[in-house]
Amino acid sequence: MKKALKYGKLQKKSKISKNVLKLLKKKSTIIDVLTKRTYAQRREIAFAYERRTKKDMISALKGALSGTLETVILGLMKSTTQYDASEIRGSIKGLGTDEETLIEILCSRSNAELVEIKSVYKELFKKDLDKDVAGDTSGNFAKLLLALVQTKRADASAVVDYQKIDDDARALYDAGVRIKGTDVPTWISIMSERSVPHLQKVFQRYKSYSPYDMQESIEKEVKGDLKRSFLVLVQCFENKQLFFARRLNEAMKSKGAKEKIVTRIIVSRCEVDLKKICSEYKSNFGQSLQKTITEHTKGDYQTALLSLCGPEE
Repeated sequence: MKKALKYGKLQKKSKISKNVLKLLKKKSTIIDVLTKRTYAQRREIAFAYERRTKKDMISALKGALSGTLETVILGLMKSTTQYDASEIRGSIKGLGTDEETLIEILCSRSNAELVEIKSVYKELFKKDLDKDVAGDTSGNFAKLLLALVQTKRADASAVVDYQKIDDDARALYDAGVRIKGTDVPTWISIMSERSVPHLQKVFQRYKSYSPYDMQESIEKEVKGDLKRSFLVLVQCFENKQLFFARRLNEAMKSKGAKEKIVTRIIVSRCEVDLKKICSEYKSNFGQSLQKTITEHTKGDYQTALLSLCGPEE
């Protein structure tokens, strides 16, 4: 997301305080102001509103909005890390587990992002993320997610270790396609502890041992949530923005849209890599993400999503 032009410098705090009272009068103003600012700027607006009115802006937004638009705007009032932590918490508290959300976030975030998410999760909910994940999942699926949450992934190195690349490629093959059954702990260890550039080279090397590529091997060897988790990991190692573009395309294939998925991806990526996701979307699906959103959503919700995506490029 592009910063509004030198917002802090061009608008004096007194002017923000005067204009902030108008903010909640119209939904169109709320959308226009909050979707075109960074999180830091939105927090500044919220503080100005609270100083001026002696009221909490989040509560005021809840009173002024409803439905999918409310979900988007309240999501934007959190930092990216706070939003991710809250989505994870929402996926595991109460009856049942929303495995789809849990997999998407834990398997697509970088090691550094997961370190931050763990810290913020503890701060917000007074609970340990690893204990909550362990309590709500089971089997090898739980072991994989916990391995990711433990954030043991190596940093990228300028030195390419070709022997280790070959060893890991061979180990993945020997633990799966080559034998009857699957040595899942070996797969978990390699995919949760090696750096992303290293794994990209491992998957290339893997093809010299296996008649199937890594994604095809996962499809053949494991099933259920474990399969979905490994596939998200590999797809994100190879091209994270394409992974999100595909998720958005799948969520808007039929009439209407799977709004929960669309909202989560666009809100969580708007200050990370949404422009690149838009680019991958257009390259792979023949039309812009903005056009797809226009076809599958409506009203203020559509306006907010389009504003976050920005103009077509």
